[in-house]
Amino acid sequence: MSRNLKKIVLGLADAFWIATSFTISHIFLTYYVNESLLRYIPIYLMTVLFYIVIGSVFKVFSRINRYIDISTITSVMYTLLLAFGLHLVIDQSLDMSFRLGIQIRLRFIALSYLFSVLLLCISRFAWSLVVQKMYQEKKPNGSMVRTLVVGAGEAANVLFKSLETEEVKYSVVGIVDDNENKKGTYFHNVRVLGALDKITRVILELRVQHVIIAIPSLSPDRIENIVQRCNSLGVSVNSMPHVQDLLAHGFSMSKLRDVSVGDLLGREVVKLDVAGLRTELSGKVILVTGAGGSIGSEICRQISEFAPHTLLLVGRGENSIYQIHRELNDQYGDTINMVPIIADVKDRGRIFQVMEEWSPDIVYHAAAHKHVPLMEANPMEAVKNNVYGTKNVAEAAKSKGIKKFVMVSTDKAVNSTNVMGASKRIAEMIVTALSEQMREGEDGTKFSAVRFGNVLGSRGSVIPLFKEQIAKGGPVTVTDFEMTRYFMTISEASRLVIQSGMLSRGGEVFVLDMGKSVKIYDLAKKLITLSGFKEGEIPIIETGIRPGEKLYEELLLSGEEVKKNIFDKIFVGQVATLPLNEVMTFVDGLRESESLAEKLVAFANQKCCQ
Repeated sequence: MSRNLKKIVLGLADAFWIATSFTISHIFLTYYVNESLLRYIPIYLMTVLFYIVIGSVFKVFSRINRYIDISTITSVMYTLLLAFGLHLVIDQSLDMSFRLGIQIRLRFIALSYLFSVLLLCISRFAWSLVVQKMYQEKKPNGSMVRTLVVGAGEAANVLFKSLETEEVKYSVVGIVDDNENKKGTYFHNVRVLGALDKITRVILELRVQHVIIAIPSLSPDRIENIVQRCNSLGVSVNSMPHVQDLLAHGFSMSKLRDVSVGDLLGREVVKLDVAGLRTELSGKVILVTGAGGSIGSEICRQISEFAPHTLLLVGRGENSIYQIHRELNDQYGDTINMVPIIADVKDRGRIFQVMEEWSPDIVYHAAAHKHVPLMEANPMEAVKNNVYGTKNVAEAAKSKGIKKFVMVSTDKAVNSTNVMGASKRIAEMIVTALSEQMREGEDGTKFSAVRFGNVLGSRGSVIPLFKEQIAKGGPVTVTDFEMTRYFMTISEASRLVIQSGMLSRGGEVFVLDMGKSVKIYDLAKKLITLSGFKEGEIPIIETGIRPGEKLYEELLLSGEEVKKNIFDKIFVGQVATLPLNEVMTFVDGLRESESLAEKLVAFANQKCCQ
């Protein structure tokens, strides 16, 4: 049945119940009013007309009636009150009762209203119960998974509503929650059995096969403890999405996810300036380089939520661009013009051609080579892609007068000991120098860069390597047990890049709050736990630091300072710059040679003028 047909059926059903309420009211008042029920038909028709019109305005017929809540009941009550009240006002002001020959009494109207509210609400509750019963009967009883839910709060309420209406394999046999006041109570007809520290006993007593964590704000230590306990008992674990994802995208059972290493590292969900970003991005033409990469593709996903007019997906890999284009076009193709563009940032002519053809409002430059050992072995390729590529995109944006240019940088640009980090630092110099030139009198593109650490799960991250090693039974290789890195999730990094771009006034190097650094050794242990193994089952070995690697990373040079944070988790680094002509002279003189790596690192680490 189509949605419009359902609205018509619901409207007719409500009309029937209002007629029934009139009939009941007439029966109650027969002793006082000796009139035929037929004489009340004009009152009924006018009331129903008002109800249909007002109900359409307040979306009474657009609600999904198998999900009944207090807001649905309230909307029905207010709509009926307005319909009856409006009829009464018009009737009295136009003296319609005299013209129609009907003696309208307030008690008849009041009684009809009360019965209408009662019947309409009962009918909706009854339909909700019927639909839930139908869904329950469709579930295959023989293959239901005995499930324990962690949490009895609002997120759990959302979870249970989905369980009641979707065809899923889960049968909830119990709930654990730390709130002592909830112990022994029933939540959606399921008993709350006790606190989270009783989870092992509950799993054994109830023969639990699966656990769903329904507390999005649960601390990393508690999540890790639950996963470890479940692993020891051979029980699988899922988690609900983060709060911001629930608010933005809603929830269905298909959105349950595995517990990730990001959950165990305690990265908080980034809260964006939604109103500001909507103003910044909505209806605009946005270009993203490296759109097929892990960071670039997530930037595209985040931007799409703010309804730009056109999103230009620029990248040199046809397969990755095809995949992100297909994904976004399937989801947003009706409202956003998704344009896949195969172009290499090293191809200066092609990049200028794209800028000329599309004239984007904002450019997010995420294309880069990021693999440290590979760039150490191929320094000229790092120069071509990270330095010349950035120069090409930045100068093309400047020549076209693009409003904003945001470059994705890295913490490896600070005190570089490797080619990759040095090439990104030189790219930062180009971007900030172009902005300095603008400050000297040129009105044009606002250039900025965003500097952050490692991204969990990106293609160059250690996470995929660890997962592959764990799947093979180990060993997991760590270069040095004391090595530390800053980490954030892909979605967190992408959201902060977009937010930083909105805050840009030109010339900034934004530094993201990466939280505490994490030992790679500890990260490996957490991944082993998440993979279902106990500590010690998968060996971890030390292999030694590779060329270009450091034991720890920094987000600022020793001579640089951080201004106060201008947004949650975003700081502006007081980053030193070189004059544009000095930077360009060095860049234009770069040639393939045995000493290229040393030249790059030396230039990137020199003290710049303030």
